[in-house]
Amino acid sequence: MNIASAYENGKLTLYLQGELDHHSARPAMKAIERELEQSLARECVLDMSGLTFMDSSGIALILKAHKLAAAQGGKVWIEHPSRQAMRVMETSGIERIVPIAQET
Repeated sequence: MNIASAYENGKLTLYLQGELDHHSARPAMKAIERELEQSLARECVLDMSGLTFMDSSGIALILKAHKLAAAQGGKVWIEHPSRQAMRVMETSGIERIVPIAQET
């Protein structure tokens, strides 16, 4: 699991790449936490176009990112989820808390 970031005009984009599972979730969350704290971004995008796999650990990561951003007065949303990641998110109902932007 790798996370690349880009920051522009108050918007932090985090590009998640690889597999997001119980082995990679903890270090990924620490990386996201660091990025949010350093940037103090008002908007945070979790770009999931590079994820090849996500299990329920990804839901915990999304919720933690949402909580951290909200504590800073910001918001989080998800972009470009794979079909597999989208199924996990739909099953969890996470879209009621964190918006998911999908390409049509």
